[in-house]
Amino acid sequence: MRTSTRLLFASYVSQLAQLNGLDNSLTAIPGELKQFNVSPVIEQKLQARLAVTSDFLSRINIVPVVNQQGGRVGVGINRSMASRTNRSLGHRRTPTDPTGGGNIDQYFCKKTDYDYAWGYELLDAWAHRPEFQQLCRDAVVTQKASDIITIGFNGVEAAAETDRDENPLLQDVNWGWLYKMRQHAPARVMAHGGLDNLKVYVSDEGDADYVNLDALVFDAIHNLLHESFRTATDLVVIIGSDLVHEKYFKIVSAAGDQATEQVARDVILSSRQLGGKPTMQVPFFPANAILITSLKNLSYYWQIGSARRAIIDNPALDQIDNFESVNDAFMVEEYGKACLIENIQLGPKAP
Repeated sequence: MRTSTRLLFASYVSQLAQLNGLDNSLTAIPGELKQFNVSPVIEQKLQARLAVTSDFLSRINIVPVVNQQGGRVGVGINRSMASRTNRSLGHRRTPTDPTGGGNIDQYFCKKTDYDYAWGYELLDAWAHRPEFQQLCRDAVVTQKASDIITIGFNGVEAAAETDRDENPLLQDVNWGWLYKMRQHAPARVMAHGGLDNLKVYVSDEGDADYVNLDALVFDAIHNLLHESFRTATDLVVIIGSDLVHEKYFKIVSAAGDQATEQVARDVILSSRQLGGKPTMQVPFFPANAILITSLKNLSYYWQIGSARRAIIDNPALDQIDNFESVNDAFMVEEYGKACLIENIQLGPKAP
């Protein structure tokens, strides 16, 4: 690393230490920080930047929670409230919480590492830029948002030690939304049709379970969703990439057309509805699946006070090592307002 770059980077680290109220014992070496708790204010700002970075994350809930484990927070009213009690019979009015989806499951925020490194050569390339500190701050935020979305749609376990090569879609990092649907609401998951136990066949020719995707989605809405949510106006259809086929369905427009938009265009909308509901593609969603829910029914929880960070100079590898972690979890707020269709095949069953 060039001397001028090192001075700039040391200034960045010093600013980071000041913002987090760190004492001299953690900043004895210029350009390094021993492990520290991220201050609550900075912690909130870091999580808020995820929504700015990703269009999809801006549409779901990013929820701070105090405890590492507990019942779902419930970020909206999910059931009716109107009622009447016959007091003359001695019955009591008993208010209940309308925000949660029952006690089907609880959240558990697992410690997740979001570590990365800056190579000396990269920092030298940034050094002439006036926004050097901003580049250091924001360089990996987009990837962190991408990782969160990937885990949400593909996570099936929270392994003690993960393997990125074996699980390129981060399947072993945490329990995601679709996994929780399968585990806690299997009656709202369609994994196969009536022709066999392998696939849901969609075709207007030969043997198939449905003649088109529209019929499939319409059936799922009326048979898999709870009746109180079937006509909800905020339901959307998230569709896998293998199902975007000219004959059945075509994605035609990106979400947001303004060049001044700062969020990533990671939500792609369609001008066509399925089952009478708006339809979209989002990153890392399974290629042959459909999820019907409201986006505000999906939540990413992070535990307040759990964010940790350390910055270490590693000359052996010509890089600056960044160690970051936070306790986080993925929750479906109301299972009755979601249904999942998997193993969809466009085309008839083979004879």
